[in-house]
Amino acid sequence: MNYNFSELFLFLELNDFWDYLQIIFLVAFLVQLFFYLGVFLRLALHKNTENAGVFAPVSVIICAKNERENLLEYLPQYLSQNYPKYEVIVVNDNSVDDTADVLKAFALQHKHLKIVTVPDSDRFFGSKKFALTLGIKAAQYEHVLLTDADCKPSSSDWVKCMSNYTGNNTIILGVGNYEKQDGLLNRLIRFETFYTALQYLSFALIKFPYMGVGRNLAYHKELFFNNKGFASHQHILSGDDDLFINEVATKTNTQIVIDESAHTISQPKTDYKLWIRQKKRHFLTATHYQFKHQLVLGLLQLSQWIFLLSFIVLLIKVRPVYLIVSIFVLRYLIQLLVFKLSANKIGGKDLVLAAPFFELFFMVFNPLLVTSNLLIKQVKWN
Repeated sequence: MNYNFSELFLFLELNDFWDYLQIIFLVAFLVQLFFYLGVFLRLALHKNTENAGVFAPVSVIICAKNERENLLEYLPQYLSQNYPKYEVIVVNDNSVDDTADVLKAFALQHKHLKIVTVPDSDRFFGSKKFALTLGIKAAQYEHVLLTDADCKPSSSDWVKCMSNYTGNNTIILGVGNYEKQDGLLNRLIRFETFYTALQYLSFALIKFPYMGVGRNLAYHKELFFNNKGFASHQHILSGDDDLFINEVATKTNTQIVIDESAHTISQPKTDYKLWIRQKKRHFLTATHYQFKHQLVLGLLQLSQWIFLLSFIVLLIKVRPVYLIVSIFVLRYLIQLLVFKLSANKIGGKDLVLAAPFFELFFMVFNPLLVTSNLLIKQVKWN
């Protein structure tokens, strides 16, 4: 039986709309291949950096707004880090609960705890950037390490790992995970966190850093003040982490630390409304990224949409479909492989098999939230 192998390449003959659509489908596949094998695989294969053995003093800065319970549970873990010289600065941002009393009690027992109080002024009410700026100004050490009050370090070596600068780097991007709990919302939150970390950490590895997360971020105090802090985006609700890093990070001053001991773990939202509000706040910053970063991230998202939609149309119309289906399956096998290898480094192993479904959900859901930001604006950081 003779088989005409030329039929495999019929899609290369551009005779009508369907031929062009097949080419578009193939191009979208190649773009996705570039991101997964050329960018994201870097993180999947990344090896942890050995500690340089230099233990420069560190200022850990935590902003707290009505965080009494979290401070009681997590602050002791920050105050008992395995590090020779560091301070913990907690910025009390106009809390109306017992946060101030809790901090005073801790300060009596821990001399390396410093309390900074945001002045009671309508001008700065609700501005996390102002609170964080006060904390950085109060830091007595050059190396500052940022996290949130609802986070806990994954180990007593967190400060040691997140202060392990190499070469002339002045920024360290860390991993900020969320605690695993039951329920669909928890899985959605953790998948989005995993996928976001996969992107910003991988791009940093190819010398194209564009963001970090305030739950686990370190940089030099001098870098902050040389950039005039958050001055250029003080008017924007969010961005104390990603917009600042987008502005100051370069291919020569940024590194990543993904050791499991260097992770932070946060309490995820358990209410869909609160989660959506948080996501909408985060989306406010994306349009303020540098154009080159918006372009690359937009290309990633656009290629996802084109690949999926063109596949669906071609699956219905084109015959034979084996080549189209094979390309589609190959793309998702590569994705699952990269996700699995990356999850071994930054967490989220239980999410890998369902990743294509979560990805599809966010492909639809995120644009809806971005659109809604045009109608409703938030005025407070928490």
